[in-house]
Amino acid sequence: MNGQVEPSRRRPGVAGIVLLATAFALAPLGAAAIADARRTPSGLPVPRYVTLKFGSVNARSGPGDDYPALWAYQVRGLPVQVIAESSEWRRICDPDRGVAWVHMRTTDGRRNVLHLAGAPLRVQAAARSDSRTLALLQPRALAALQRCESGWCRISADGVSGWVPAASLWGVDDRPQCGSAPAR
Repeated sequence: MNGQVEPSRRRPGVAGIVLLATAFALAPLGAAAIADARRTPSGLPVPRYVTLKFGSVNARSGPGDDYPALWAYQVRGLPVQVIAESSEWRRICDPDRGVAWVHMRTTDGRRNVLHLAGAPLRVQAAARSDSRTLALLQPRALAALQRCESGWCRISADGVSGWVPAASLWGVDDRPQCGSAPAR
Protein backbone atom coordinates (compact mmCIF):
# COMPACT_ATOMS: atom_id res chain seq x y z
CA MET A 1 0.00 0.00 0.00
CA ASN A 2 3.04 2.30 0.02
CA GLY A 3 2.03 4.04 3.29
CA GLN A 4 -1.10 5.65 1.82
CA VAL A 5 -4.57 5.06 3.13
CA GLU A 6 -7.08 3.86 0.60
CA PRO A 7 -9.78 6.45 -0.04
CA SER A 8 -12.51 4.15 1.25
CA ARG A 9 -10.72 3.78 4.59
CA ARG A 10 -9.85 7.46 5.24
CA ARG A 11 -11.49 9.04 8.23
CA PRO A 12 -12.54 12.62 7.82
CA GLY A 13 -10.97 15.13 10.17
CA VAL A 14 -13.08 17.44 12.38
CA ALA A 15 -13.31 20.06 9.62
CA GLY A 16 -14.56 17.44 7.18
CA ILE A 17 -17.22 16.25 9.62
CA VAL A 18 -18.42 19.80 10.26
CA LEU A 19 -18.50 20.50 6.54
CA LEU A 20 -20.49 17.32 5.86
CA ALA A 21 -22.89 18.03 8.73
CA THR A 22 -23.47 21.57 7.47
CA ALA A 23 -24.05 20.38 3.91
CA PHE A 24 -26.57 17.76 5.05
CA ALA A 25 -28.34 20.25 7.30
CA LEU A 26 -28.68 22.88 4.57
CA ALA A 27 -29.48 20.53 1.68
CA PRO A 28 -33.22 20.24 2.39
CA LEU A 29 -33.54 24.00 2.79
CA GLY A 30 -31.96 24.92 -0.55
CA ALA A 31 -33.13 28.36 -1.67
CA ALA A 32 -34.85 29.02 1.66
CA ALA A 33 -31.50 28.88 3.46
CA ILE A 34 -30.01 31.36 1.01
CA ALA A 35 -33.01 33.68 1.34
CA ASP A 36 -32.77 33.59 5.15
CA ALA A 37 -29.16 34.74 4.90
CA ARG A 38 -30.40 37.92 3.17
CA ARG A 39 -33.44 38.48 5.42
CA THR A 40 -34.11 42.02 6.59
CA PRO A 41 -35.27 42.90 10.12
CA SER A 42 -38.87 43.12 8.82
CA GLY A 43 -38.55 39.93 6.77
CA LEU A 44 -39.56 41.91 3.67
CA PRO A 45 -37.42 42.51 0.58
CA VAL A 46 -35.34 45.63 0.05
CA PRO A 47 -35.87 47.60 -2.09
CA ARG A 48 -39.68 47.74 -1.83
CA TYR A 49 -42.34 50.44 -2.03
CA VAL A 50 -44.48 51.70 0.83
CA THR A 51 -46.50 54.86 1.36
CA LEU A 52 -46.29 57.51 4.03
CA LYS A 53 -49.13 57.01 6.50
CA PHE A 54 -49.45 60.57 7.81
CA GLY A 55 -49.70 64.10 6.43
CA SER A 56 -46.51 65.10 8.23
CA VAL A 57 -43.54 62.72 8.55
CA ASN A 58 -40.11 63.75 9.80
CA ALA A 59 -37.20 62.71 7.60
CA ARG A 60 -34.09 62.13 9.72
CA SER A 61 -30.39 61.88 8.93
CA GLY A 62 -30.10 58.54 10.75
CA PRO A 63 -32.17 55.71 12.22
CA GLY A 64 -33.31 57.25 15.51
CA ASP A 65 -35.10 60.17 17.14
CA ASP A 66 -31.72 61.47 18.32
CA TYR A 67 -30.69 62.18 14.71
CA PRO A 68 -31.58 65.64 13.37
CA ALA A 69 -34.68 66.10 11.24
CA LEU A 70 -33.68 67.05 7.70
CA TRP A 71 -37.18 67.97 6.46
CA ALA A 72 -40.79 66.90 6.89
CA TYR A 73 -42.82 65.16 4.22
CA GLN A 74 -46.24 66.83 3.94
CA VAL A 75 -48.06 64.34 1.67
CA ARG A 76 -50.10 61.49 3.11
CA GLY A 77 -49.92 58.50 0.76
CA LEU A 78 -46.64 59.55 -0.87
CA PRO A 79 -44.97 56.49 -2.41
CA VAL A 80 -41.42 55.95 -1.20
CA GLN A 81 -38.94 53.15 -1.77
CA VAL A 82 -37.38 51.43 1.25
CA ILE A 83 -33.68 51.00 0.41
CA ALA A 84 -32.41 49.88 3.84
CA GLU A 85 -33.85 49.18 7.25
CA SER A 86 -33.16 48.61 10.90
CA SER A 87 -35.57 46.97 13.32
CA GLU A 88 -37.65 50.17 13.70
CA TRP A 89 -36.42 52.57 11.02
CA ARG A 90 -36.62 52.60 7.22
CA ARG A 91 -34.15 54.38 4.94
CA ILE A 92 -36.26 55.65 2.09
CA CYS A 93 -35.87 57.19 -1.33
CA ASP A 94 -38.59 59.66 -2.33
CA PRO A 95 -39.80 60.60 -5.85
CA ASP A 96 -37.43 63.60 -5.88
CA ARG A 97 -34.51 61.23 -5.09
CA GLY A 98 -34.17 62.49 -1.51
CA VAL A 99 -32.83 59.91 0.95
CA ALA A 100 -33.68 59.92 4.65
CA TRP A 101 -34.72 57.73 7.58
CA VAL A 102 -38.33 57.52 8.82
CA HIS A 103 -39.82 55.47 11.64
CA MET A 104 -41.58 52.30 10.50
CA ARG A 105 -44.85 53.40 12.18
CA THR A 106 -45.04 56.28 9.66
CA THR A 107 -45.21 53.93 6.66
CA ASP A 108 -47.97 51.75 5.25
CA GLY A 109 -47.70 48.70 3.00
CA ARG A 110 -50.38 49.96 0.62
CA ARG A 111 -49.06 50.86 -2.81
CA ASN A 112 -49.53 54.23 -4.41
CA VAL A 113 -47.87 55.66 -7.48
CA LEU A 114 -47.06 59.18 -8.61
CA HIS A 115 -47.21 60.66 -12.09
CA LEU A 116 -44.03 62.75 -12.38
CA ALA A 117 -44.11 63.99 -15.98
CA GLY A 118 -45.10 67.57 -16.79
CA ALA A 119 -48.15 66.75 -18.94
CA PRO A 120 -51.41 65.02 -17.98
CA LEU A 121 -51.42 61.23 -18.43
CA ARG A 122 -54.29 59.46 -20.18
CA VAL A 123 -56.00 56.84 -17.99
CA GLN A 124 -57.30 54.28 -20.45
CA ALA A 125 -60.07 51.67 -20.39
CA ALA A 126 -57.71 48.87 -21.45
CA ALA A 127 -53.98 48.24 -21.34
CA ARG A 128 -53.56 49.53 -24.91
CA SER A 129 -52.59 52.95 -26.21
CA ASP A 130 -55.54 52.95 -28.63
CA SER A 131 -58.21 52.28 -25.97
CA ARG A 132 -60.79 54.81 -24.79
CA THR A 133 -59.55 57.57 -22.45
CA LEU A 134 -61.41 57.54 -19.13
CA ALA A 135 -59.67 60.45 -17.40
CA LEU A 136 -56.47 62.45 -17.19
CA LEU A 137 -54.00 62.01 -14.33
CA GLN A 138 -52.45 65.39 -13.63
CA PRO A 139 -48.70 65.88 -13.02
CA ARG A 140 -47.64 65.08 -9.43
CA ALA A 141 -50.99 63.34 -8.85
CA LEU A 142 -51.20 60.26 -6.61
CA ALA A 143 -53.10 57.12 -7.52
CA ALA A 144 -53.63 53.76 -5.85
CA LEU A 145 -51.79 50.94 -7.59
CA GLN A 146 -53.92 47.87 -8.25
CA ARG A 147 -51.58 45.78 -10.40
CA CYS A 148 -49.08 45.91 -13.27
CA GLU A 149 -48.71 43.57 -16.23
CA SER A 150 -46.99 43.72 -19.60
CA GLY A 151 -45.75 47.29 -19.18
CA TRP A 152 -49.13 48.68 -18.05
CA CYS A 153 -50.49 49.41 -14.57
CA ARG A 154 -54.07 49.51 -13.40
CA ILE A 155 -54.55 52.47 -11.08
CA SER A 156 -57.45 54.19 -9.36
CA ALA A 157 -57.86 57.83 -8.41
CA ASP A 158 -60.92 59.94 -7.64
CA GLY A 159 -63.30 57.03 -8.33
CA VAL A 160 -61.82 56.21 -11.74
CA SER A 161 -59.93 52.98 -12.44
CA GLY A 162 -57.97 52.42 -15.60
CA TRP A 163 -54.66 51.62 -17.23
CA VAL A 164 -51.55 53.75 -17.74
CA PRO A 165 -48.07 52.90 -19.06
CA ALA A 166 -45.88 51.70 -16.19
CA ALA A 167 -42.97 53.83 -17.44
CA SER A 168 -45.06 56.95 -16.69
CA LEU A 169 -45.30 56.20 -12.97
CA TRP A 170 -42.96 56.52 -10.01
CA GLY A 171 -43.42 53.66 -7.59
CA VAL A 172 -43.40 50.57 -9.82
CA ASP A 173 -39.77 50.07 -10.91
CA ASP A 174 -38.28 47.35 -8.68
CA ARG A 175 -34.73 48.60 -9.20
CA PRO A 176 -33.24 50.85 -6.49
CA GLN A 177 -34.23 54.43 -7.31
CA CYS A 178 -31.62 56.24 -5.21
CA GLY A 179 -28.83 53.77 -4.61
CA SER A 180 -26.43 55.21 -2.10
CA ALA A 181 -27.33 58.80 -2.88
CA PRO A 182 -26.68 61.38 -0.18
CA ALA A 183 -29.59 63.04 1.59
CA ARG A 184 -30.99 65.96 -0.34
